[in-house]
Amino acid sequence: MLTIRRALISVSDKTGVVSLARELAARGIEIVSTGGTARLLKESGVPVTGVSDVTGFPEILDGRVKTLHPKIHAGLLARQDEEEHRRQLREHGIQPFELVVISLYPFRETAGRPGVSFEEVIENIDIGGPAMIRAAAKNHRHVTVLVDPEDYGVVLSQIRERGSVDDETRLRLAAKAFRHTAAYDALIAQYLSGRAKEAFPEKLTVTFDKVRDLRYGENPHQKAAFYRDPFAGPGRIATAEKLHGKELSYNNIQDAGAAWEAVREFAEPAAVVVKHTNPCGVGLGSSLPEAFRKAHEADPVSIFGGIVALNRPVDRETAEQLKGIFLEIVLAPDFTPEALEVLKQKKNLRLLRMAGEGEEAGTEGAPWRFTAADGGLLMQEADRKGLDRAECRVVTRRAPSEGEWKELLFAWKVVKHVKSNAIVLAKDQRTVGIGAGQMNRVGAAEIAIRQAGDRARGAVLASDAFFPMKDTVEAAARAGIAAIIQPGGSIRDEESIAEADRHGIAMVFTGIRHFKH
Repeated sequence: MLTIRRALISVSDKTGVVSLARELAARGIEIVSTGGTARLLKESGVPVTGVSDVTGFPEILDGRVKTLHPKIHAGLLARQDEEEHRRQLREHGIQPFELVVISLYPFRETAGRPGVSFEEVIENIDIGGPAMIRAAAKNHRHVTVLVDPEDYGVVLSQIRERGSVDDETRLRLAAKAFRHTAAYDALIAQYLSGRAKEAFPEKLTVTFDKVRDLRYGENPHQKAAFYRDPFAGPGRIATAEKLHGKELSYNNIQDAGAAWEAVREFAEPAAVVVKHTNPCGVGLGSSLPEAFRKAHEADPVSIFGGIVALNRPVDRETAEQLKGIFLEIVLAPDFTPEALEVLKQKKNLRLLRMAGEGEEAGTEGAPWRFTAADGGLLMQEADRKGLDRAECRVVTRRAPSEGEWKELLFAWKVVKHVKSNAIVLAKDQRTVGIGAGQMNRVGAAEIAIRQAGDRARGAVLASDAFFPMKDTVEAAARAGIAAIIQPGGSIRDEESIAEADRHGIAMVFTGIRHFKH
């Protein structure tokens, strides 16, 4: 057990610190403090010893140097069970600390503030605070370290009961302290690496804040939790506001992210329905109700239990359409009060507002994508490559009509979000058939064609990668496909082009591939 006799308190986040210090002082514990924290405690009637009174040296360099002193760090690092350590403390007139309460300069909040200057961000990099936290955490057998106001109550409770803090609690708090400083340094590294334009540094240091534990992962036997990027702004799944419904599951979060990524492709009113991270219905319209109707009609079977993403605030008319279908999640920039009144009648339906009050959801997600690999991590840029029609190449004798161009560009935006091998059929600004995640491309095409049925005739086809053989074009011709858009680049492109010409199909090469694994 560790009896608390002396505490060092220096916090940027003042939450609960006055109550904590007041009770410590009432129990005869000496409090040493710095700067603004010391002033606050004195104004609150708490007896405080200033750090400069302990060190005999004033704060200098605008407060940059105040705690970096042997009389502070020896008091944190001394092993009180070692006679030689105790002797040296006596020799140099140093008293040990048994409790350290630190919160660091608000680097993340400062760096994330719009219009903040680089100089101000740099000034909010804490130096003394992490040094004290690390020293106390290293010496946790003799020092209790607190970095989170949420833990004040636990420590006070033990002090009240026995005047000391138990070994298990000190170890847990030490681990939390090192996580805290590691995350703090990781945020600084991320920020400075971005400023230096180092996309793939030799050491990848990233950190995430825990949002919540999840009931389970992809399956009930897998444990899972959800973490958020500390710099995540509005318009991200991690920062969405849940307005109604059950808690989100692991699969819900995955699907919601896929749906939101897809719907952000479109400037027009759009609706995307996702199942198992694949779009199963996508529709555009002159209004949101029309867009959703098209997405629903695209695949009225697969929408059951699906996730719906909409890129406009949901109104009552759209809500009435949504209400009649079993859905897991509806996510949109916002919901009108009338829409909420309708949708909240469905007890378990999750409603996610993607932008808070006064915020815009934005059109872009995170710039990087991370994927776990066995024993490692893959990192890549997000696939934000758009398509300029002027850069496309018509390779067949017949060029697409203006109407077909419109459908081809729509289908190309959708196929980007379908798992490879991917084929999308589209007609009248809606998907009519989607083939996803197949081991061969003609298999994906046959699934999409079978789903489309009669709607395939006169539709367009988009492929996320080139045709290795002409068999996909042959399948498209049998179904009555009018035009095709694909990257091109196969050694057998000429066979596919000739087959398209034989059936009067217009074919466009983009020169861009959109594999999605």
